Amino acid sequence: MEEKRTVRTVKTDTIHNLIMENRGKLSVSGVEDVESFHEEEIVLHTTMGVLILRGRGMHINKLSVEVGEVIVEGEICAMEYTEARQKGGSFLARMFR
Repeated sequence: MEEKRTVRTVKTDTIHNLIMENRGKLSVSGVEDVESFHEEEIVLHTTMGVLILRGRGMHINKLSVEVGEVIVEGEICAMEYTEARQKGGSFLARMFR
C-alpha cells in the first residue's frame, strides 16, 4: 500500500516597518536585499518596493539578512520608494560572486 504525503508550505507575509529616531537612526524591517550603499545614498529592496535613502554620513550599522532588518545611522534627508532598478546586481550578489 502506497502512503500519500501532503507537503504544505506556509507563506508568511513579512511586515515592512520604518522607525526613525531624530533623523539620525532608521530601522527598516522587511528588507529583502541591499542593492548599494555609500555615505550619501542607500538602496534597499523591501517587501513594499525599492527604498532609496539619501543623506550625509550614512552607514549601515546592522544588517540581518535572516530576519530582513537593516539599521542605518547618519543624517537622513530623504526616503523614496521607486520601481525596481536594474544596476549590475545586488550588493550581496556582487559580494558572493
